[in-house]
Amino acid sequence: MTLTEDRSATEARTAMIVSQLRTSGVNEHWVLNAMAAVAREDFVPAAMRDAAYIDRAIPLENGRFLAAPLFHGKLLAEAAPTQDDTVLLVGEANGYLAALLRPLAGSLTVVDPAEVAGLSDEGGYSLAVIDGAVEELPTAVAAKLVDGGRVVTGVVERGVTRLATGVKAAGAVSLLPLIEMGIPALPEFAAPKNWSF
Repeated sequence: MTLTEDRSATEARTAMIVSQLRTSGVNEHWVLNAMAAVAREDFVPAAMRDAAYIDRAIPLENGRFLAAPLFHGKLLAEAAPTQDDTVLLVGEANGYLAALLRPLAGSLTVVDPAEVAGLSDEGGYSLAVIDGAVEELPTAVAAKLVDGGRVVTGVVERGVTRLATGVKAAGAVSLLPLIEMGIPALPEFAAPKNWSF
C-alpha cells in the first residue's frame, strides 16, 4: 500500500466514524477507537477496497457480505464485551468483526455459520455475537451460553432486519428487537418454511 492509499483509507475511516457512527448514536469511545484501529479495506475483495467504508453491506468473494459499519458499531456497543467475557462469535475467523472483538474480549471462539450445529459440548460463554441476521436463534448457540449470558445478533422478522439482544434465563433466550437496520441475513438460520393455501 502506498502512502497515498494509506492516507486515503485513514481519511475514509475517520469519515465513517464522524458521518455514519456518531450521527447514528454510536458515541462510545471504546467502540469508535476499535473501529478506527481496524482497516475494513483489508476484509473486502481487492476490487471493493475503495468502497470499504460505504454505509451498506459489501459482497465478499465467498457469497457472504461484510455488513455496513453502522451494524458493527451498534452491535459492539450493545454487546459491550470486556476482558471478563468469554465470547462466541458466529462469523468468519479471519473476518472484520473477529478483528474488532479479539482485543476487547477475554477470549474469543469463532465458529462459521455453517458449522454451528456441530459445536462441541463445551460451553460456558458469557456472550454470543452473530455477524448477520437470523430468522431463528440457533439452539446450539443458546445452549453454549451460561445462565445470564448475553446474545447480540440481527433478526429477520417478516422480511425486516433489526438489531436484537437477549439474556439467557432458565435455560432459554428471548430476543428483544432494538432498532431496524439493514443487516445481511444468514441463510443457515432461516426458519423452516410453512405451507399455506
